[in-house]
Amino acid sequence: LSESGVPQLVQPMIWDYTADLDVESKVCLVEKYRRCGFSKVWFASAFKGATGVNQSLTLIGHHLRNHLQWLKVASNSPTDVLEGIVLTGWQRYDHFSVLCELLPVAIPSLAVCLQALENGGYSEKVKENVEKLLGMTNLETDTFMR
Repeated sequence: LSESGVPQLVQPMIWDYTADLDVESKVCLVEKYRRCGFSKVWFASAFKGATGVNQSLTLIGHHLRNHLQWLKVASNSPTDVLEGIVLTGWQRYDHFSVLCELLPVAIPSLAVCLQALENGGYSEKVKENVEKLLGMTNLETDTFMR
């Protein structure tokens, strides 16, 4: 890779939507890309649509835990290597599948994930901020929103 010149042309994106992503292995992957000559990498998470092909509601806690793990990867990686994080919101698993988790039901998840990234974590204060922004009285992250 180093000799091909590709690292000067592209920035790799590391994808992982799991709630328990392996921080250490992702940090090692970032370091491998760095050794190959890539100066920047991107991370890809999901705020919806990555937990089941026919999922109709968004389990916010799953996506929140994923983002908190990505924050750990970022804090354990060289400070200048992360270009950004992409919050994907998959609508379907392939062109022949049914739609999953339409955007309206996933907006609370998007808000929680964005606020967690912006604040470097999730706390009661962040939760209250999301509730205020969305006009909600009780944001549920570990059960499906009612």
